[in-house]
Amino acid sequence: MEKDTKNLISKIPKEVSYVTSTLEKAGFEAYLVGGCVRDLLMSQILSETEGNMNPKDWDITTNAKPEQIITLFKKTVYENTFGTVGVYVPRETPKDSVSQETLEYSIIEVTPYRIETKYSDFRHPDEVKFSDKLEDDLKRRDFTVNALALDSKGHLIDLFDGLKDIKDKTLKAVGKPDDRFEEDALRMLRAVRFACQLNFSVSYNTTESILKNANLIKKISEERIRDEFVKIIMSKNPASGILMLQKFGLLKNIIPELEEGIKCEQLGEHIYDVWDHLLHALQHAADKNWPLEIRLAALFHDIGKPKSRRLAGGQNVLKGTLGSSKCAGSTFLNGDGQRKFSAENFRGESENILSSKSNKKKYTFYGHEVVGARMAKKIMERLKFPKKEIDLVEKLVRNHMFFSDTELITLSAVRRIITKVGVNNIWLLMNVRECDRVGMKKKEAPYRLRKYFAMIEEALRDPISVGQLKINGEFMIKELGIKPGPRMGWILNTLLEEVLDAPEKNTVEHLSELVKSLNMLGDAELKTLGDKGKEKKEELEEEEVEKLHAKHGVRK
Repeated sequence: MEKDTKNLISKIPKEVSYVTSTLEKAGFEAYLVGGCVRDLLMSQILSETEGNMNPKDWDITTNAKPEQIITLFKKTVYENTFGTVGVYVPRETPKDSVSQETLEYSIIEVTPYRIETKYSDFRHPDEVKFSDKLEDDLKRRDFTVNALALDSKGHLIDLFDGLKDIKDKTLKAVGKPDDRFEEDALRMLRAVRFACQLNFSVSYNTTESILKNANLIKKISEERIRDEFVKIIMSKNPASGILMLQKFGLLKNIIPELEEGIKCEQLGEHIYDVWDHLLHALQHAADKNWPLEIRLAALFHDIGKPKSRRLAGGQNVLKGTLGSSKCAGSTFLNGDGQRKFSAENFRGESENILSSKSNKKKYTFYGHEVVGARMAKKIMERLKFPKKEIDLVEKLVRNHMFFSDTELITLSAVRRIITKVGVNNIWLLMNVRECDRVGMKKKEAPYRLRKYFAMIEEALRDPISVGQLKINGEFMIKELGIKPGPRMGWILNTLLEEVLDAPEKNTVEHLSELVKSLNMLGDAELKTLGDKGKEKKEELEEEEVEKLHAKHGVRK
């Protein structure tokens, strides 16, 4: 493998190599370490689809102490208790393209080998000590695939069989899993996150340790939990991530509200319980590569159903039965019969969840979108999400039922919902609506949904109306002395015809002068001109609507 690892050197950015070579020339050891080495190796030994991992962060470890690192480089920053020095390195730019003052810099983090003492709070080491041995630094790391070091010549240091685990696509804790998770309980969430991001399985021993120590996650700050949770949600396999969190006993300590959907049966077009429905909706958002807000709204859009569920006939059933659905309750086994979790499990198992409609009780979920919006807001506030994100997700969950009620869908109703959620958010709402449909195992864009898209575009287009004019009735009354009445309407329609034929004439100055001239005409002549403008507007409106319908495959 050493020959192959030497080929990886060409993939390392020059500014990173500059830092390692500077340290080595000064007589110090210097290694790339952690995720960047893992991703380089994955790109080398896995298939193109599996190993297309380009390192985003480049971390260097060395036996040099912070003060020694600082003396070797012109510009650094050192403001932490872990010994990490940020080295500013100019990015490559064409000669003479920028001045020295405007050079762009990359910050490369360099950390001395270190030993971390007891973690009394399960979050931070009580003390950090620097070491002269690379081994001391590697054995404190979280997982074997992140405990690999690579020097400038391509020599790989692999003390814990991390390379083998990459080949096996398995996530294992370094040393004793209990020790790693007691040091930093957040590592349990990181295990789920890496499994989702890398499409790896979690080993038996590591899984058992997480099950044993899951309650320790309560020791972690909400902000740190949120950051890892977001990374899980933004991975390619977020549904697997949520499923793993539930199976590991972590979800009940983070978002217990989601577990209320397990075995919470639905009726009508739904073939899944609430839990499985939400997972499928979330996964669709990920498959579409949609942003965080849509993914969260997809995950939370029906979270209010267990609390609002009632048997048809009025009997109250406030809570879903906790336990496991077929998907959530399955134990995934490896070839040796040992428990093993993988990001692929969700997709495989989820196809076997179809419930028998004949055995379903008839439930109603009146007001679940209102309840769900409140719950989503509370969850996101608890996890310290930014207010802007909270408000948007709450709005999407609250209004996700609009495009499911065919009786509400008129053009005026569409205009009202656009006003309610905001012009910039209406398409996000439609994305959530699509996730909801796919979560029922239905087509992404049936005829009805395509019709709604066309109606939204119709409602959003530049209005071919007097509202497009640079002057309005109020302006005409105050500035031009025009009296309210039929004549004002005729004048506005005449102005509109003028602007439709020559948009450049839509100015306050031109229209004001035209109004003065039109106001001198008699009622009959002015009405004739106004009617022509109205007819022109209606003709153009019809043409635009036809184009929109054709675009979305909508029949008249």
